[in-house]
Amino acid sequence: MSTDVYQSPLSERYASKEMQYIFSQDMKFRTWRKLWIALAETEKELGLPITEEQIAELKAHAEDINYDVARAREKEVRHDVMSHVYAYGVQCPKAKGIIHLGATSCYVGDNTDIIVMTEALKLVKKKLINVMAALADFADKYKAQPTLAFTHFQPAQPTTVGKRATLWLQEFYLDLEDLNHVLSTMKLLGSKGTTGTQASFLELFDGDQEKIDKIDPMIAEKMGFKECYPVSGQTYSRKVDTRVANVLAGIAASAHKMSNDIRLLQHLKEVEEPFEKSQIGSSAMAYKRNPMRSERIASLSRYVMIDALNPAITSATQWFERTLDDSANKRLSIPEGFLAVDGILDLCLNVADGLVVYPKVIEKHMLSELPFMATENIMMDAVKAGGDRQELHERIRELSMEAGKVVKMEGKENNLLELIAADPAFNLSLEELQKTMDPARYVGRSKEQTESFLKNVIRPILEENKELLGVKAVINV
Repeated sequence: MSTDVYQSPLSERYASKEMQYIFSQDMKFRTWRKLWIALAETEKELGLPITEEQIAELKAHAEDINYDVARAREKEVRHDVMSHVYAYGVQCPKAKGIIHLGATSCYVGDNTDIIVMTEALKLVKKKLINVMAALADFADKYKAQPTLAFTHFQPAQPTTVGKRATLWLQEFYLDLEDLNHVLSTMKLLGSKGTTGTQASFLELFDGDQEKIDKIDPMIAEKMGFKECYPVSGQTYSRKVDTRVANVLAGIAASAHKMSNDIRLLQHLKEVEEPFEKSQIGSSAMAYKRNPMRSERIASLSRYVMIDALNPAITSATQWFERTLDDSANKRLSIPEGFLAVDGILDLCLNVADGLVVYPKVIEKHMLSELPFMATENIMMDAVKAGGDRQELHERIRELSMEAGKVVKMEGKENNLLELIAADPAFNLSLEELQKTMDPARYVGRSKEQTESFLKNVIRPILEENKELLGVKAVINV
């Protein structure tokens, strides 16, 4: 690795080799050559004088790109596509004259962008499915473990650890729906010429409209797509990039929400992200176990959410049939967005697969707040024992305030049960009151909701995508 020039942290530290390859030079320029082969085959099949020998020559050099020739040529002509047309022609002298025939630069550039984004979306889907599987297992394991729920980060009616995990899982489920929609609607640009009118093909095919209509569908099929966009300028609509970036931003937002919750729970010492045996939490405080992976998820996620503005602004500012102010921006915003989401999902998988739960701490926190939450049940029991509901409500309010002062002002344990037991209005013993302190009584349908969500929504998705399961996250740092 070179140490005297800038290296992107996304490549060095966060993104997988698999995602890096999708946005690599090899992937890009090999796809260009496959597109040139598809164009030549289509033109031959539609009657242009292109020979099998020429196509065989193109196929023979589809993978071994002569980068040195292309780079040297680009320094002369300042045009990347024509440099690679030239380099391909050097390797394929018999086919030199028919490479890129009738096409414009966007034929290889834009179609390759669509192909690359499609492959990248497939990898994102694969990793997203595995994150969902890990969270589903976690939710199922802890579906009945009572825990304090929070509204405004204030203790509220209890839930379960597993039910809370379904909230994270549902966010990712919504992202999967969006991803599937965008992935299913990806189309190629096809070959439509400099302003999208296919004028060059009118010349090549002597105005034969029927043959020209077949060009795009034939190219799409050869490249593994169902169809091309029906109309375009020189480029495919940059709104496609916006849709893709919004999917990535949605995943990032879901990951950020989950990571925030985990960071807060780790502060409470209730749930903890995995911590390696030799991991150092702080350079100064050796005892610390910082939620660094969840923090990194949040950090990268903010980048992706903001990055989604780039394609949106680019889409909005394209002039007429084509301007080139999209190019430099696309080279950064789309690959970097995917590389960041790739790293985020690897981190999410690593965290979800190794979450540590501390039931004793959870129980301690629960029991410290449960007397307040149990007051309605206590009041009903006291009414059954002959008490007046209105009077009891006022007494419970007063005693709750008194117990709250003991906790907040004196730093002592919650003594609400003792105060109620000592009040003759309730006619309940401390032993009877303590029997009501089973946290499971107060979690509502948390367990049943978790089971239903997993059974009816998540497990069918995982079964449908079972060939994608089995990914193990590799965290570089």
